[in-house]
Amino acid sequence: MTDHLLIETGGPQTGPACERFLGDAARLARDGHAVVLFLVENGVTAAVPGSAPGIETFLGDGGELWVDTFSAAQRALPAADLTPRARLVEMDDVAAKLLEPRVRAVWH
Repeated sequence: MTDHLLIETGGPQTGPACERFLGDAARLARDGHAVVLFLVENGVTAAVPGSAPGIETFLGDGGELWVDTFSAAQRALPAADLTPRARLVEMDDVAAKLLEPRVRAVWH
């Protein structure tokens, strides 16, 4: 199986494109792939409970949710305001993931 790093920059305010991307992430996880969904820039707003229903589906299907620490801070989103299963990460975590041999990255 291939590992995936899916990067969401727009968040729920961009409309249905974000939900479709989250749906793709959930399908990959449900099919047995290791999937990390990394929320960065305005994408971090998808980690606020209730803002993007696809996040809970993705997590329920076995995906891992990463949220950029810097982007969350710039939008005044402390960890307590994010879904409990979100992991705040730094860019060096993302860089390390990108360098793993089996990882495919998709930027949205």
